[in-house]
Amino acid sequence: MKHLILVVVGVLFLTGWSAGQEDGVGGVGTVEEMTVDADLGASREASRTDAEAVTREEEAISPDGLSVAQQREVRERAQKFTFQTEVNRMMKLIINSLYRNKEIFLRELISNGSDALDKIRLLSLTNRDVLDATSDLSIRIKADPERRMLHIIDTGLGMTKNDLVNNLGTIAKSGTADFLSKMQDPEKSGNQETNDMIGQFGVGFYSAFLVADRVTVVSKHNDDAQHVWESDASSFSVAEDPRGDTLKRGTHITLHLKEEAADYLQPDTIRALVKKYSQFINFPIYLWASRTETYEQPAEDEPSSDDDADADARVEDAADAEPEREPKRAERTVWDWELMNDNKPIWTRKPAEVRDDEYTQFYKTLTKDTAAPLARAHFVAEGEVTFRALLFVPRVQPADSFNRYGTKTDHIKLYVRRVFITDEFNELMPNYLAFVQGIVDSDDLPLNVSRETLQQHKLVKIIKKKLVRKVLDMLKKIPDDEYEHFWKEYSTNIKLGVIEDPSNRSRLAKLLRFHSSRGEDMTFLADYVARMKPAQKHIYYIAGTGRAEVERSPFAERLVRRGFEVLYLTEPVDEYCLSSLPEFDGHKFQNIAKEVFDLDDGEAEREALEAARARFEPLTKWLGDKLGAHITRAAVSRRLARSPVALVATAFGWTGNMERLAMSNAHQKADDAQRKHQLSQKKSLEINPRHPVVLELLRRVTDDPDDALALDTARTLLRTAALRSGYLLQEGQAIEFADSVDAMLQRALGLPPDAQAELDEPEEPSADDERPDVGPEDEHDEL
Repeated sequence: MKHLILVVVGVLFLTGWSAGQEDGVGGVGTVEEMTVDADLGASREASRTDAEAVTREEEAISPDGLSVAQQREVRERAQKFTFQTEVNRMMKLIINSLYRNKEIFLRELISNGSDALDKIRLLSLTNRDVLDATSDLSIRIKADPERRMLHIIDTGLGMTKNDLVNNLGTIAKSGTADFLSKMQDPEKSGNQETNDMIGQFGVGFYSAFLVADRVTVVSKHNDDAQHVWESDASSFSVAEDPRGDTLKRGTHITLHLKEEAADYLQPDTIRALVKKYSQFINFPIYLWASRTETYEQPAEDEPSSDDDADADARVEDAADAEPEREPKRAERTVWDWELMNDNKPIWTRKPAEVRDDEYTQFYKTLTKDTAAPLARAHFVAEGEVTFRALLFVPRVQPADSFNRYGTKTDHIKLYVRRVFITDEFNELMPNYLAFVQGIVDSDDLPLNVSRETLQQHKLVKIIKKKLVRKVLDMLKKIPDDEYEHFWKEYSTNIKLGVIEDPSNRSRLAKLLRFHSSRGEDMTFLADYVARMKPAQKHIYYIAGTGRAEVERSPFAERLVRRGFEVLYLTEPVDEYCLSSLPEFDGHKFQNIAKEVFDLDDGEAEREALEAARARFEPLTKWLGDKLGAHITRAAVSRRLARSPVALVATAFGWTGNMERLAMSNAHQKADDAQRKHQLSQKKSLEINPRHPVVLELLRRVTDDPDDALALDTARTLLRTAALRSGYLLQEGQAIEFADSVDAMLQRALGLPPDAQAELDEPEEPSADDERPDVGPEDEHDEL
C-alpha cells in the first residue's frame, strides 16, 4: 500500500497539484494529514499512519511548492534588474576573496533570519497584532539532495517588494562605490561609525553564492503581498507570488547548490554547522530530518474451524493453555522537525541565577573536558564597549601547550549577538593566558565585511584589557588548597606574563610563588615581605638548577646564617622573570650572585669589613695580577661563610645559572667565536677572610710573592669557585683542573711531583725499525 501511495503522491506532485495550499512555500505549519481510501487487508489506523509518513516525506522533498507552470509565470511577470559593472566586480570580490570558509554561508543566513525574528518580536511588544498571521518564531532548514536544493525558512518580519529590491539589492545602489572604497581603504573602514558593515551593505546574504549558482527568496510582510526574488549573481528579478499568501509571514530562501557543495545537504553536516556557529541563537532552529522508530504491528485474526475442535476442546486447563503471542515489531522511517540548538547561552543570565552544576555542564560541553574547571569568571563589562564573558581555567594544561606557544588557539570563542564569529582571533587574550577557555559575546563589536577577521579597532584593545584583568582577579581568588594545583600546572605561564606584559606586572607579581630558605613550602612575595627584617630593604634571591644546588650556594651562606630569607629560584624561567620585575611592594630585588650586593650591615659590620679589606689587600692585589686574564678583580666578600672563594657576576653580566641556560638553549646556533665570547666574560673573585685556606694563602704571598705552590693553589681555587658558583669551565680548563688536583693529591701523599704511571706493555716497534731477514719460503708464507 505504501508504494502505491508514493506513486499517487509523485503523480500529483509532477502535475503541480497540491492537496493543501495552506502549507505553501515553506510548509512551515502543522503537517496536514492525508488519508487514502484503499483497503488491502490492513487496518484503517495503519493506513492513516502510512499516509501521514508519506505526506511528511513529500513535504521534505518538495518544500517550495512552486509548480513548473507557476515558476514560468513568475519569470514572465518578474521585474528584472541588471547589476552594474562595479557591482559585478564586488560580487566576484565577495564570492572569491572575502570569505575563506564557504561553510559560513549558513551562519550568515541563520543570522539574517534571527535578525528578522528579533524585529518582529520587538514590534510585538507594542502591537500584538503583528503576530496575528502566526505566533511561531523559529528558523527551519530543509534539504533536498535529489534536486540539490537547501531551504532556510524563518517566520520573522518578512520583506515587502521594496525591501526585496532595496535590501537584497543594496549593493546595486549608491552604497556600492562607498563599500568598494572602504574595502580598498582600511583606514576608512576602521573609522566608520556604523557597527556592522555587513548589516549596512547587506553582503552577508550574498555569501549564499559561495555555494549556490542561483538563489530564490520568497518573502511575506504584513504590509504587502508575498513576492519572489531570484538571482544568479549577475542580475536579479522580483515578482508577485502567483500562489498568494502561503508563508503567512516570514522569508523562505532556496539555494540551488553547486555540484561541489552537495555535502551541505547532508543532515550531519548541517547539524555540525549549526552547532558550531548558531547553537546559541535566541530562537529555535529546526532541521527536517528522518529517524527510524520501532512499532508494534496489530495481531492478525486467525481463521475459525468448527470441524477441528468442539466447545469442550476450547476450554482447557490454564496450565495447558498456549501462551499469548508476542506482538510483531517492525521499523519505519518518521520525518519530523528536529531541534538543533537546545543549549541555552548561560552567559546571558545573571551569575547569581546560574548553579554550579550548570556552569560545570556548560564548560564540559564547550571544551569536551571531562573534569570540572579549576576556576571561572562570569561578568558583564560596560563602558565604551559592552560585552558578556564566561571564562574558565581548565584543571590540567595540555602537555604540548608550550610547543604551540604564540600560535593560534581555539580557546576563546567570539560571539556577536550570540552568533559565533571566530575562535582563531588571538587578540582577545595574551599568549601567556592562552590556557583560559570560554566565550566573549558583544552586541556592538565592529566587524569587517566577512565577519572572519576583526578590524584593528580600539574597542578590541579595550575588551582585551578588561578580559586580562578579570582573569588575573579570578586567579587571585583561587582558594589556597586549589592554588597549589594551579601553580604546578600554570606557573610558567604566569612567569612568562611578568616578562611579556609590563602593564600587568604588578598584578602578576602577586601570583608568583617560590621556594625559600624559610622552609619546604613555597611562599608568595607578599608573605616574604611580611617576614622581612625591620631594616631589610631588598628581596634576596639565588637561582640554580634545583633546590639542593641553591641551598649549598656560597652566595647564600652568610645571609641565611644571619636570619635573612632567600628566595630559591629553581625553574629555568625564574631568573628571567625576576630580572624583569624591578620591585615588589616598594622593595627591590637583589640577585645575591651578582657583584652589586647590599647586606644592610650596621656600623660595626662596616668597620670590620674595612679592616678585612686593608688586611687582605696584598692578597687581593696579588690575585688580580696573577689571575687577571680570568677575573676583573679580587675583593673581600661580605656574603661567604663556609666557602673559601666564589665567582661573582658583574652588575650586567651573566650569573652561572644564566650562562648554563644560554649555552644549553637547543635553539641557539652559536659558532665557536660566539661561544668563546660568552664563556670569556670576566667575573669578580671574592675571598672569605675567615677561611683557613685564604689565611694561609695570604701568609705565603706575603712571605714570597713568587711561591709556585701559592700560584697553583690560586688557580685551583679559581676553578673550584667557578664550579661552586654554577659556571662552566672554559675550554681546556677542565683538564688543567684535573691535572692540578692530581698533583695536589701526590703532594699530600708524599709522592714526588714527577712520579709517572708504570707501563705494563712493551712499546710497539716503530715503522723505521729493520725487518728481520726472511727466506723465500717465509716471504711466500707472509704474502
